[in-house]
Amino acid sequence: MLSERRLEVLRAIVQDYVGTEEPVGSKALTERHRLGVSPATVRNDMAALEDEGFIAQPHTSAGRIPTDKGYRLFVDKLAGVKPLSSPERRAIQNFLDGAVDLDDVVGRTVRLLAQLTRQVAVVQYPSLTRSTVRHVELLPLATARVMLVLITDTGRVEQRMVDCPTPITEDSLADLRARLNSRVVGRRFADVPQLVQDLPESFEQEDRGTVSIVLSTLLETLVEETEERLMIGGTANLTRFVHDFPLTIRPVLEALEEHVVLLKLLGEAKDSGMTVRIGHENAHEGLNATSVVAVGYGSGDEAVAKLGVVGPTRMDYPGTMGAVRAVARYVGQILAES
Repeated sequence: MLSERRLEVLRAIVQDYVGTEEPVGSKALTERHRLGVSPATVRNDMAALEDEGFIAQPHTSAGRIPTDKGYRLFVDKLAGVKPLSSPERRAIQNFLDGAVDLDDVVGRTVRLLAQLTRQVAVVQYPSLTRSTVRHVELLPLATARVMLVLITDTGRVEQRMVDCPTPITEDSLADLRARLNSRVVGRRFADVPQLVQDLPESFEQEDRGTVSIVLSTLLETLVEETEERLMIGGTANLTRFVHDFPLTIRPVLEALEEHVVLLKLLGEAKDSGMTVRIGHENAHEGLNATSVVAVGYGSGDEAVAKLGVVGPTRMDYPGTMGAVRAVARYVGQILAES
């Protein structure tokens, strides 16, 4: 275990390096921070921190920089989450309140996160596997053609065309709509197949074919839409940190183009707490020089998706964690009210 003083020295090194982009020396530390000890003592503490792998000496510079291990200790033990100011919180609320639908909410969230953190923002669409049915609408388009509209509790809307085997009257369609909604509204997608399996048998013989086709279209929609969708923004922000990537920025850009990689980075939505993955903790090799800060968001106690940012390991962790958490909270409120 590190002593309190050495933890304070590490905190000071991380803060200075993140703020100045320059390796940090003992003289600068004693001038900038009230450590209460001499530069010689700080030098000894820095030597101990280096021996234990928390800081390292880049090139032949006299200064030191934090390692992944040093940043990890900083995040776990030393960094609080920096709360946003009242004007920042108001700006977030005003910007997100203007959203007209789910795509707009996700799009605005990505832009907002990228602006607030000046990193790459990634927002996962609410997953249908964790959603519930708000309403199923059936609209007659022709005598034997119906539009099925599925609306989820998170505001997601899916539309499908259904060609019926025989003409269906508006009364029969209204009856099907009412019976279908009475069974599925408020229920999880995973439960829907069992809830509707005997529904065709409750209709007259001549309508059963149409009811079966409408139900199979609904179930196909549920299956298709379990595929996760993402929106990403602020990639240009990475160009401000080119010197933070050892060789080239290309592996990072290539990794960000792979949605499967990003979904793994964000992690499981059910793990709704804040996660911070630093440097080599990211399994994808192209992201070994980056850190990922992610958190779940949802319209209640349970997260339905994740959002977060990707940036260099030399990141303002307290500020980034505060911004990510605040934005997730506001998006959750909007989904709850929508």
